[in-house]
Amino acid sequence: MKRVQFERSPIPYLFLLPQVGIIFIFFLWPAAQAVYQSFLLEDAFGLSSQFVWFRNYEDMVLDRDWVKSAVFTVVFSAIVAFGSLGLALLLAVKANEVIRGASTYKTLLIWAYAVAPAVAGLIGHVLFNPLVGDLHFLLNGMGWDFERGTDGFDAAFMVSLIAIWKQVSVNFIFFLAGLQSIPKSVQEAAVLDCRSPEKRFWTITFPLLAPTTFFLLVINITYAFFETFGIIDVTTRGGPGGATNTLVYKVYKDGFLGADLGGSSAQSVVLLLMVLALTVFQFRFIERKVHY
Repeated sequence: MKRVQFERSPIPYLFLLPQVGIIFIFFLWPAAQAVYQSFLLEDAFGLSSQFVWFRNYEDMVLDRDWVKSAVFTVVFSAIVAFGSLGLALLLAVKANEVIRGASTYKTLLIWAYAVAPAVAGLIGHVLFNPLVGDLHFLLNGMGWDFERGTDGFDAAFMVSLIAIWKQVSVNFIFFLAGLQSIPKSVQEAAVLDCRSPEKRFWTITFPLLAPTTFFLLVINITYAFFETFGIIDVTTRGGPGGATNTLVYKVYKDGFLGADLGGSSAQSVVLLLMVLALTVFQFRFIERKVHY
C-alpha cells in the first residue's frame, strides 16, 4: 500500500482553511470587536462613539448590580456543577447494578439530554407555576411558603434545580461509561480486599473515575456559566430584583435591552477572563490529582 505524503503542498492548508475561517469569523473577530467596543462610549442609536479608555470597566466594578451578579454566578455555577455531578454519579452507580430492565432505565435517564435549555426552562416554569405547578403545590404543602416571583432565594432554588436536572443526563452517560470500563478483575479484587461497599467505592472505584470526573467538572462549570441563559430567560428573566442574574444574562440585558454596548462589551471581556482563569486553575492544580 502506497503511503500518501504531502511534501511542500498547499493541500493540508486547504483542508484546514474552512475550520480556521469559521473560528476566525465566528470567534476571534467577534472577540476582538468586543474588546475594542469595551473602550468606547456609544449613544443608544450607535450614531456616535467616544474612546473612554477604562471607564466602562471602572463603572462595571463599582456597579452593585454587577457585583451581585458575579457573586450569584459563582455560587450558582458551583451548586449546579457539583449538584449535577453528585446526582449523576449516584444514578450511574445504581444503573450499573441494575440487572432487569437496565436498558429501559438508562434510556429514560438519557432522554433529558435531548431537551434544549429553553425547553427545560419552560417545563420548570410550568411545574413551579403558582396556579398549576405541581412542584409549587408540593413545596407549599410541605410548609415552604414558596414564592418564586417575589423571593430571590426561591427563584434561585428553582433555576438551580432546573439547571441540575438538565445536566444530569449527560453526566450520567459519562459516569456510566466510566464505571463499565473498569475491568472485572479489578472489581473482583476490590470485593476480596474490602467488604464495605461504601469504602470500596471511595477508595477504589471513584479514583478510577478521576479522569471522567475532571472532564465533567470543566464541562459543567462552562455549562453553568453560559448555557443556563435559556433557563433563566424563560423562567425569571434575572428577577426578582436581579436575584438570578448571571453574568452572561446581564451582558444580554445591558447590551441588547439597555443599549449599553460599551458596558456590556466590558462585561463580556471580564467574563471571558474569569472563565479562562478558572479553566487554567482547573488544569494547573486540580488535574495534578488526576491519575490517568
